[in-house]
Amino acid sequence: MTTATESSPARIQRKVRGRATSDGAGVKLTRVIGGPELPDLDPFLLLDEFGTDRAEDYIAGFPEHPHRGFETVTYMLDGRMRHRDNHGNEGLLTPGSVQWMTAGRGLVHSEMPEQESGRMRGFQLWVNLPAREKMTEPKYQEFAPDRIPVATPASGVSVKVIAGAVGDVRGPIAQPATEPVYLDISLDPGQAWRYLLPEGHNAFVYAFEGTATVGEGDDARPLETRELAVLGGGNALALRAGSQPTRLILVAGKPLREPVMRHGPFVMNTKQELMQAFVDFQEGRF
Repeated sequence: MTTATESSPARIQRKVRGRATSDGAGVKLTRVIGGPELPDLDPFLLLDEFGTDRAEDYIAGFPEHPHRGFETVTYMLDGRMRHRDNHGNEGLLTPGSVQWMTAGRGLVHSEMPEQESGRMRGFQLWVNLPAREKMTEPKYQEFAPDRIPVATPASGVSVKVIAGAVGDVRGPIAQPATEPVYLDISLDPGQAWRYLLPEGHNAFVYAFEGTATVGEGDDARPLETRELAVLGGGNALALRAGSQPTRLILVAGKPLREPVMRHGPFVMNTKQELMQAFVDFQEGRF
């Protein structure tokens, strides 16, 4: 949650542009966190943006694959995605919906598009779990578009609050370990907005439509479309849209400051735990 008092202004520490890659059965996407330029930003392990009008870029989907030790957050902007897992859970993500899946001790799931034409667009974020929660039972927090509240803190500013709070508007996602903030911010051309980040959180902002200026005064720097800005310096974040309507996601989380041992779909704290994850998966214990 935001603090009652302001500190110094937040500024861009560094900027990263995502790299084109593919995952699953060849789904084309842009990896923004999790590549060589920005391997992670504690507690965030990966950020993928997927977005295309070409069905052949996504229709093969993400067939069955395992996870252990972290959470996946899927935010659909356009298109539909069906998910199933080996614990009997099933659901359909529609435009504007959010799934916050805690893999915990392990599950095997699939994420498959439900359409063969039209646009598929959205984000998947991986959030680490603390050591004490890595072997918890898997669970889902899944919310349809009408369950995601919208704040209008100023004229020309609209914010979908997935996690965290904007004024009195609080998002539906709860995760005490990392106390996440996840906002989808829409700004009219030239419109400015100021937001107080939680003290001590690591944070980033990613522009996926239009351009923006981040920071104030001498620290103000431009953010181009499909650029991610790692924030630092303070908790008072100032954003201003460019000459076109601008849309950004703002994500922040409390760092865990624990060792990370990861390989593919498993994220643990030690090499021994990582090896055990492979054994457990191969022996059908997920």
